Amino acid sequence: MAEATVETPKLDRRDFVSDQAVRWCPGCGDYAILAQTQKIFPDLGVDKEKFVFISGIGCSSRFPYYMNTYGFHTIHGRAPAIASGVKLANPELSVWVITGDGDALSIGGNHTIHLLRRNLDINVMLFNNRIYGLTKGQYSPTSELGKITKSTPMGSLDRPFNPLALALGAQAGFVARAIDRETAHLQSIIRRAHSHSGSAFIEIYQNCNIFNDGAFAPMTEKETKADKVLWLENNKPLVFGAELNKGIHLDGNVPKVVEIGDKWSTDDLLVHNETDWTIAMLLSNFTYQDEFPDPIGVFYSVDEPIYEVMLAEQIEFAKKNKGIGDMQTLLDGADNWVVE
Repeated sequence: MAEATVETPKLDRRDFVSDQAVRWCPGCGDYAILAQTQKIFPDLGVDKEKFVFISGIGCSSRFPYYMNTYGFHTIHGRAPAIASGVKLANPELSVWVITGDGDALSIGGNHTIHLLRRNLDINVMLFNNRIYGLTKGQYSPTSELGKITKSTPMGSLDRPFNPLALALGAQAGFVARAIDRETAHLQSIIRRAHSHSGSAFIEIYQNCNIFNDGAFAPMTEKETKADKVLWLENNKPLVFGAELNKGIHLDGNVPKVVEIGDKWSTDDLLVHNETDWTIAMLLSNFTYQDEFPDPIGVFYSVDEPIYEVMLAEQIEFAKKNKGIGDMQTLLDGADNWVVE
C-alpha cells in the first residue's frame, strides 16, 4: 500500500496573528514592524512550528504575544542568553530576538555582544526609539547627547551608544538598519536577515509617539528625507539628495559630502561594499552627525563559521574519540577525595 502524501498547508498572514489584543499605544511604530513581520513570514519557507520569538523587557518585548508562534517573554536584557540556549538545543529552529535600545544595550549589553561574536544563527531585531517608553520617558543608551527627559531635566551627559558600530565591533556577520515607516524596505531587510547564515542584527528606527515623537522625522518626512537618508545599495556609489546630486567622497580616510556637478562626479564617490567591514564601520559612524545623512540598508554581510554547527562537530568528535560517557562519571571527575 502506497504511503499517503501529506501536503504542507499554504500559510498566509493570518496564520501568524495571535488571539492576543495588541497593547501598544495608538500610533506606535511597533505596529508597523509587527505587520510587516506577519506579512512576510508565510513566504520564508519555514514551518510555522519552527519559529521562536524571544524577548526581554520593554514595549517591543510584547512582540511574542502577538506572533502565533512559539516564544518566550523573558527577563530584562536576557533574551540573547535564552535564545542561545534554544538554538543550541534545537538548531533546526528559526530563532528571533526582539529587543529595544534599553533592553539590549543597557542591562543586556553583555548578552547582546556575546551572542553576536559567537555567530549563532539567530536574528536580532532591535527597536530603537532612543527612549525608555515602558517606564514613561527616561533617557536610554541611544538618546542623543543633551537629550532632555524626565530623568535628565538638564540634558543627558552620556554619549549615546551606536548600535550598529557595537554590532560591527562584536563581529556580527550581518548588520543592517531599517525604518518602521519604510515598510517595503523593512520587509526586504527582514528577508535578508533570515536568509543569512549566522548572527544577524537589524536596528529599526521606531517612533515612540508618546515619549519621543518625531525622533526620526527628518528621515521620514517627505520634505526632508531625501537629504537625510542615504540608501545603501551594494556595489553602488553612495548618492543621495532630492535630485541625487549629493554623494559621499573619501578624502584619504575622511568622508565628506560633495555636490555632484562640475567638480565631482559619481566616479569620485565611495562605492558601497557589503563585505567591507571598514566601509561598514565608517558608515555606521554617520549616526548622530548632522553633516551626514543617516545610512539605511545592509551595512555588512559576510559568512563565517556558525557556532552551533561547530559545537555539534566538537561533540561528535568527542564521542568518537572518548565515547559517549555518562553523567555520574562526569560529576565524580578525575580529582576527588573523601572526607571522613
